[in-house]
Parts: sequence; C-alpha cells; structure tokens
Amino acid sequence: MNDKLDPQVLQALTTHGLVYKVFECDPNLADTAAFCEAYGFTLDQSANTIVVASRKVEPTRYVACVVLADSRLDVNKTVCKLMGIKRASFADGETTKNLTGMMIGGVTAVGVSDLPIYIDSRVMEQPEVIMGGGNRSSKLVLNP
Repeated sequence: MNDKLDPQVLQALTTHGLVYKVFECDPNLADTAAFCEAYGFTLDQSANTIVVASRKVEPTRYVACVVLADSRLDVNKTVCKLMGIKRASFADGETTKNLTGMMIGGVTAVGVSDLPIYIDSRVMEQPEVIMGGGNRSSKLVLNP
C-alpha cells in the first residue's frame, strides 16, 4: 500500500522512522469535508496542512501550517506573529503545489523540507490524525 503515497512523503516517513498507516481514498473525495463524510472520520481527527504567504514583504515568505479540520487557521494574528510580519494570506493552489510538490487535497507536512512548519498544539494532543498522503488518492494515519 506504500506505493499509493507520494514518493517524497514515503521517503520522509522512512527517513524519520515514523509509524503510520496508509488509507487509500477516491481522488474525487480527497478534500477534507468530502473525505470525512465518505469515510467516517470526524473533522477533529483530520489535520490539514495549509501553506501561508506573506503579503507586502519582498521576497514573499512562505510557511506550512498544520491545524485540525474543525479549526480555523488564524492567519492574520497567530501566523503573522510567528512569521514576524504584518499581513499574510493563504497561498493559492498552484503556489502550494510548486512549493510542496503536492496536490491540493493531499498536502501534508510530512515531506515538506523547504518551508518552516507550524503545528497547532491541538493536533499534537490527538491520539491519531489523518493527513494527506501527498496526492489525492491516499491519506496517512499517524500518531502526531
């Protein structure tokens, strides 16, 4: 089943010795709400990785943020403070794919190597979370 994961995600899992399970999914149901509804997961079990871009700062700076799907990412206060900037916004899909090498609906912090990664403490409190597998046809189930 490991062949279902994005190769860079699989390499990161192997390199860091992470324990995980692979959950195969229909690519048409990869977006969080549809996935959770179709496969019986709750939003507080699902961790989303979101790329955020600085605004009005040159060169543009990017970070990856991991939050539970039942949470809103506080871009304008918390993320800006962490980045040391005044304004930020969500990166668009094309930018996210270019920076992470992963498709929207499958982006995961696992395998991201060139961006700072901020993880909400609520994610780390979960006994198990489901995250993207780097593509739209797989998910990772792991202990944060």
